[in-house]
Amino acid sequence: MAIIKKSELKKMDANALKNRLIELKKELNLELGKAHSAGKVQSPGRLKEIKKTIARILTIMKQKEKEVKNSE
Repeated sequence: MAIIKKSELKKMDANALKNRLIELKKELNLELGKAHSAGKVQSPGRLKEIKKTIARILTIMKQKEKEVKNSE
């Protein structure tokens, strides 16, 4: 699964962000499971990118929530 740029994430609506977040969390759990069973990680850079993308999505979701609250 390709990593999405920050600008593309900002264009997504809330449902798309939630779906992407769920997909990334599943992928992260799968990769971590492989790492724990094998004893080493095949691509540590991939794990780092997944974690960063999850953090970006959560940040953007919070920013959008604040925008909605401020506009009310």
